[in-house]
Amino acid sequence: MAEHKNGMDINGTFTDAQPRPGQCLRTFLREQGNLGVKKGCDGGDCGACTVHVDGKPVHSCIYPAVRAEGREVTTVEGLAGPDGLHPMQQQFLAAQGFQCGFCTAGMLMTAATFNAEQKQNLPRNLKGNLCRCTGYRAIEDAVCGVSHVSTTGQRAGDNVGAPAGLAVVTGAARFTLDVPAGQFPGLLHLVVLRSPHAHARILSIDAAPALAVPGVQAVFTHEDAPAQLFSTAQHEGYLDDPDDTRVLDDVVRFIGQRVAAVVADTVGAAEEGVRRLRVRYQLLPAVFDPEAAMKEGAPVIHGEKESLQARISRPENNVVAELHSHLGDVEAGLDSADFVHENTYRTQRVQHASLETHASIAYFDDAGRLVLRTSTQVPFLVRRALCRVFDLPAEKVRVVCERVGGGFGGKQEMLTEDIVALAALKLKRPVQLENTREEQFTAATTRHPFRIKVRAGARNDGTLTALAFDVVTNTGAYGNHAPGVMFHGCGESIAIYRCGNKRVDAHAVYTNTVPAGAFRGYGLSQMIFAVESTMDELAAGIGMDPMEFRRRNIIAKGDVMLSTQPEPEEDVILHPESYGLDQCISLAAEALARGRERERAAGVDNPGPQWLVGEGSAVSMIDTVPPRGHFAHSTVALLPDGQYQVSVGTAEFGNGTTTVHAQLVAIALGTTADRVRIVQSDTDVVDHDSGAFGSTGTVVAGKASLAAAEELARMLLELAAVSSGADVSDCRLDADTVICAGVTLALAELYRKAIAAGTPLLAQGRWGGSPRSVAFNVHGFRVAVHSGTGELRIMQSVQAADAGVVVNPMQCRGQVEGGIAQALGAALYENVVVGAEGAVETKIFRQYHLPTFADVPRSEVYFARTRDELGPLGAKSMSESPFNPVAPALANAIRNATGVRFSELPLARDRIYLGLRDAGLADVGRGEAGLQDVDSAQQVQPGGSVHVGSVGQVTAVDEVH
Repeated sequence: MAEHKNGMDINGTFTDAQPRPGQCLRTFLREQGNLGVKKGCDGGDCGACTVHVDGKPVHSCIYPAVRAEGREVTTVEGLAGPDGLHPMQQQFLAAQGFQCGFCTAGMLMTAATFNAEQKQNLPRNLKGNLCRCTGYRAIEDAVCGVSHVSTTGQRAGDNVGAPAGLAVVTGAARFTLDVPAGQFPGLLHLVVLRSPHAHARILSIDAAPALAVPGVQAVFTHEDAPAQLFSTAQHEGYLDDPDDTRVLDDVVRFIGQRVAAVVADTVGAAEEGVRRLRVRYQLLPAVFDPEAAMKEGAPVIHGEKESLQARISRPENNVVAELHSHLGDVEAGLDSADFVHENTYRTQRVQHASLETHASIAYFDDAGRLVLRTSTQVPFLVRRALCRVFDLPAEKVRVVCERVGGGFGGKQEMLTEDIVALAALKLKRPVQLENTREEQFTAATTRHPFRIKVRAGARNDGTLTALAFDVVTNTGAYGNHAPGVMFHGCGESIAIYRCGNKRVDAHAVYTNTVPAGAFRGYGLSQMIFAVESTMDELAAGIGMDPMEFRRRNIIAKGDVMLSTQPEPEEDVILHPESYGLDQCISLAAEALARGRERERAAGVDNPGPQWLVGEGSAVSMIDTVPPRGHFAHSTVALLPDGQYQVSVGTAEFGNGTTTVHAQLVAIALGTTADRVRIVQSDTDVVDHDSGAFGSTGTVVAGKASLAAAEELARMLLELAAVSSGADVSDCRLDADTVICAGVTLALAELYRKAIAAGTPLLAQGRWGGSPRSVAFNVHGFRVAVHSGTGELRIMQSVQAADAGVVVNPMQCRGQVEGGIAQALGAALYENVVVGAEGAVETKIFRQYHLPTFADVPRSEVYFARTRDELGPLGAKSMSESPFNPVAPALANAIRNATGVRFSELPLARDRIYLGLRDAGLADVGRGEAGLQDVDSAQQVQPGGSVHVGSVGQVTAVDEVH
């Protein structure tokens, strides 16, 4: 390579292209067409951009491109050799060591360099690569050569590999911004100026200095934005969410809100334009604590909006939505109890941290339609929202996404599409916006923080007598998802228990903080943390085993499920053969018992005199589909070559629905999954799809695909019977033929016959999401807590899941493991910290602890044996629900070990240490542990506060950015 000092060898091909001054290797490689190199952080924290330089793995986002001159650079596209895939690529395929696949290229490039010794210490050697989806077990199996893909998908229960698997491991899978140079001629880049103030009115914006920057094409402010109010939240019924948002507003309500947008030829020019904008603000009083925000005299955040028109419950009190439900007589129930538990539980903000940030490209196709290429879970709902905001007909807008790099509810929002659409409509040129990692933390959405006051009672015989909850949720500056999260959180979390006396008073409240939104579990995880902690405290209070107490009070087959309404939800049906909660409880308990015995036999059941050991469990329930309808439309067609094409609207972001569609269609058509092609995530391919949220990928969209495939199978058999002269009952479908009474007809031949007859072989399927069923999960932990330091060790992690008939066990297990890993992060350390003045302080990954390979225990996963009448082939949902019981199970295990009830998340080591210290448990054995409740908010972090100026005070502030 010495003769090429002014160039570099990339995947065996020399290039003399010169990097720009200061350019990192990641952007340089992508400009050369190596789109498998991903951006996850731009800070060397996630490893998605890992490449080899002279055979050694480096994070290319922090590696200067100029340092690669004269060197050999290998990206994932160059990892395969002349004889085929690299062994590590083959292993990732065989183990299905990925879900969304955004991290996979970097993970592969790191693992491909490991020798046998390095493979023995993966916690250390994979510490530089993050995965948000898998929980790392599948990645460990891949690196160690364990295979899971074993069948072709001709029946439920086969471990079919993902259709895009080969593309994922070779870097050919295309995410939102993976577009070749020149695909969008004249592409412009948009950068957003964001508010430095928690609450302020924009008095003026001087754009002249920004427009003077070479390459800057335009500056857009609230004066250019439509007046139409909308919600960034996307639901089938848009009336579910308050209309409180503008594309660009003249009032900013949190630090990080959009103020203006600069559009330029390059990102650098747009960034410089943002820095030169001059803004004058009138500072307004702000409030950061939801309980303070409801008090008389608190700053009003959306007071100018009319309650009915905007669908805000009480804007004058900052209340977005509220719920007041009274079933039975709670006070009488408490009076009749032998033990009453009262406590306040708190959960924190958590970031979705999908490795692909929010990103969109808006452009115009040859027909003059506005097209949005975007990272979204809900392409059809985004199209509808854009049409509403910009007053466009649906036929003039198309929304398409390829593979989505993680979502977890965060991409059930419209956070980038509207602003690039505005710019493209104004400039008539393609415009791109890619959020930085800091913008994801400071300007995207989080999980809703909950404050839950509990009063609950039980009799000594184990009867639950009363449940009362006073709930306040902090929706931040905007109400996207606020009503739904509040109502849903207060639903199945208490419907799972039989109790005649239930009361819920809940408020979703505005504050001048980063908005909350949809997050895996959708309010249930927060409420279940309080409910399941309460069940353990009630059991302890009456001296009963916690799981026995639950068995006596959980709903059983045939029971009515009531939460906040006096009548059960009409369309939620739990058939007897679909009930698996009892199995889940037994499976988890038996697994924990086996774990105790294994440790006892190995002599590791007692970690030492300072370690307190305990076990804890929690149960959870979730309706398998959101209420009020969730719609899907699928078509299945026979292709000329005898293969099949499925067209679906639902997006693939690691949820595995693409695999399920292929598998369900293959089963119905008697073929193999590799003969089924999928076209998806495009508003042009089907009539409508509500989107991939609410755990609906299998039980709604999958059901539509199965219905279409069954109809096509009927059509094929009838055509074959006519062609062969046989009776339909004597015909059966095979991989690429129909066999009729000994006569074999090729599918390709049937295709030609159908075309000649003018009857294409295409069938449609639809499903509306109702009636709905119920899925259950039970999690159990055995932990050891160091009494002197607060260190926590998870000795065993178990989850039992009732997913009905499991169509693809490998994939479903991955969903459970990924949910557990994400929930452990939320339970133990993930926390979006908002400072006293409303600013997010955890702005990058290294300030925000995402679970790494070393952090996540390998959980045991068990499936109940049930069959659901409503789901396709008997399946139920299993994407969100594994998250929900994890935090309370962990808190219950710590309580069992130490006697101390921790009522606030996260259960960080310092919080545990302070709780044990205050309970007098330092260096004390378990026998001396006494029951204590720890108000850890007072010990670890200050709570929120009200930041108020004089009412009506006008303060003008000049800002130069």
